[in-house]
Amino acid sequence: MSPLLDVSDDVRAEIGDEEADRLLAGQNAPGSYDCTSCRTPGHTEQERTSTVLFVGGETAVLAFAHASCIPSQVVSVSEEQLRGAVQSITGESVPPTARDASAAPAPAPAVDPAPGQAVLGVTCGQIVIDGDLYPAIVVEPTGPIVRPGSVGPGDDFLPLLIEAGFLPVTDVDRAPAPLPGWSVLLAMGRLHAVLQGDPSGGRPSAWWQAHQPLPVTDGWRTSASQRNTVFVYAAPAGSIGKQPREDLLRDALEKAAAGGLLVAAAMPLAGT
Repeated sequence: MSPLLDVSDDVRAEIGDEEADRLLAGQNAPGSYDCTSCRTPGHTEQERTSTVLFVGGETAVLAFAHASCIPSQVVSVSEEQLRGAVQSITGESVPPTARDASAAPAPAPAVDPAPGQAVLGVTCGQIVIDGDLYPAIVVEPTGPIVRPGSVGPGDDFLPLLIEAGFLPVTDVDRAPAPLPGWSVLLAMGRLHAVLQGDPSGGRPSAWWQAHQPLPVTDGWRTSASQRNTVFVYAAPAGSIGKQPREDLLRDALEKAAAGGLLVAAAMPLAGT
């Protein structure tokens, strides 16, 4: 019986027609697998399965996921993160240009930023809109963000995001508008990145990438998988802060919105 595999045009272009045809014929496809998104078991002969190719500079890793979780796609990550992830999974170093059809990658910690350099902090939580729970990500830098090439002073974080398509939030009770080309990558049951689409049609790149994959609650992951949408909110440094509870996070979002310091966008879960 042939596997129920989805191989996107982008994945086929990367692995070649011959390898793609072998996968679709069942020659190189696994029977069972752990979904690279929700981490629950799957079976290629019993349910639609997506091929997800994680590509670094010289290394590529082919993983599998429930088609209901994420579509077949190519995801760009750093070479260091991809090679470190495969080594942590297999216990072996990975030679350049390796293609492993069984390992599901999880990016390894990135290099710490230079002293004094602002980084993007991310908080995951669920937000209630019209009585329904939605998965949300709140992004807040640790310091002012200036426009590339500028030496400051000032904080251009919100203007840069608005130029990228985020919209100001005036009412937290309203769902944010979709932002085409952007997506949220959840792999191996953890939050890995917010991906920004390439206007020229190339692969998405990481706008934000976790230094270490962030764990999310079962409720957050279930809600994200069911809705296939994540609300991404962003505010300048010092606007939100670290909130220990979701109700306090909601209060902080409403306060930032009232002060004109909040933008947001709705993004699909791992897909462009």
